Amino acid sequence: MATLAKRKAQNSPGQIYVDSSCIDCETCRILASDVFGEDQTGSFVKKQPETESEKFQALQALVACPTASIGTEDRIDLAEAKASFPRQIQDEVYHCGFHSKDSFGAFSYLIIREEGNVLVDSPRYIPSLSEKIKNLGGIKYHFLTHRDDVADHEKFHNDFGTQRIIHEGDLSAVPNAEIVIKGREPFSLSKDLLIIPGPGHTRGHSTLLYKRKFLFSGDHLAFDPKRERLIAFRGACWYSWEEQTKSMQDLENYDFEWLLPGHGHPTHTDRKRMSEMLRSCVLWMQKR
Repeated sequence: MATLAKRKAQNSPGQIYVDSSCIDCETCRILASDVFGEDQTGSFVKKQPETESEKFQALQALVACPTASIGTEDRIDLAEAKASFPRQIQDEVYHCGFHSKDSFGAFSYLIIREEGNVLVDSPRYIPSLSEKIKNLGGIKYHFLTHRDDVADHEKFHNDFGTQRIIHEGDLSAVPNAEIVIKGREPFSLSKDLLIIPGPGHTRGHSTLLYKRKFLFSGDHLAFDPKRERLIAFRGACWYSWEEQTKSMQDLENYDFEWLLPGHGHPTHTDRKRMSEMLRSCVLWMQKR
């Protein structure tokens, strides 16, 4: 739990605060960008929430924070904020919330499908979240983009009997995975689910394309809202920048409207604009 004794001096005076245990994962700044800001120490409250919307988003950020680094001066009922997860993004795609410190606060997602739901990467295992997911149809597949974001996969497997999916290059992180992707060729899990191997960030990194509309990109690709462009993380490439650049070029063969990353900002735009931004990102990577 966040503690007042560790409250950062940078916080705006008031009810909500961030303490010094923050790991700068960016979760709160994405979920409640009007409330939370960033400096060299990580996140802090730049402005106390004023509207009901801002207050609720701040509490969602508190609930989602992987290190429990956000607190309130007075006791506040968090039941509504907890119950808001998984929260719908669009259509059958949901954000799970409850980020895990074992994945450095990465986003995880749930796809609701008649043929079987898909959990993308892993949130913290929380009984209330598990119950919500059961009410939404459970989990058939647990797709893990790469070794960094597997978090509580074992607990979800034990609870739901999931079929865990990971690329052979990162298999050591989930050695008992039920489905192992091999090589560089795309793998069609079903007519609406395409797994695209994309080594670079790690040896076994892969992305998932759902309905040729939603791309779940793990740590491969994200959106920079300040510069309004797609980005890759050169300083967090653990395997090969050259391979990651090639993998990014491979993504140019696919159309999508939504980019849903593990780290960084999700974004939605038309296919033409997304394609243009991806091309610009590849050109930038080739120069690095």
